[in-house]
Amino acid sequence: MAVTPPQTRDKYEVARPAGKCAVSGRDLTPDEKFMAALRETPTGFERVDVAMEHWSEFDRTNLLASWQTAMPRPQQKKRLLVDDEVLKMIFERLQETTEQTKLHFRFVLGLILMRKRMLVYENTRQEQNQEIWIVRLRGQDQHFDLVNPRMTEQQVQEVSQQMSQIINEEI
Repeated sequence: MAVTPPQTRDKYEVARPAGKCAVSGRDLTPDEKFMAALRETPTGFERVDVAMEHWSEFDRTNLLASWQTAMPRPQQKKRLLVDDEVLKMIFERLQETTEQTKLHFRFVLGLILMRKRMLVYENTRQEQNQEIWIVRLRGQDQHFDLVNPRMTEQQVQEVSQQMSQIINEEI
């Protein structure tokens, strides 16, 4: 499957907080500050919300990113904008991965960053029968390899399901 980077800029949003602390199970109250985290699990990526008083005891194994936020009031918008820095951090942390599912996830995340004009395509090279895009984060000189995994329709569906747990936009 050939994939070319989209040219329009969209906003990608994290799914609404679940409303419960992952450590204590208690409900998070409106306006309460808490830590949201993106964790890697054997089945994919998941969002985890943790009350501030339990953050120090929370198991941070396989966390890709975390950020402080506040529980929205019921009348507020049901989506929160993902911080661009969080997206870039996840992209950079996955740069050394060789696991196929993570390569797929990173590729789709790279496309999202390109749509947001945060990742710049520089060139393409072929290496051991793989297409590798050379990209860089806007405003930086460091280059990153972005493997085009040439995903099947089923793989696209699997990555889309993982992404829908993190962002609340159709990809």
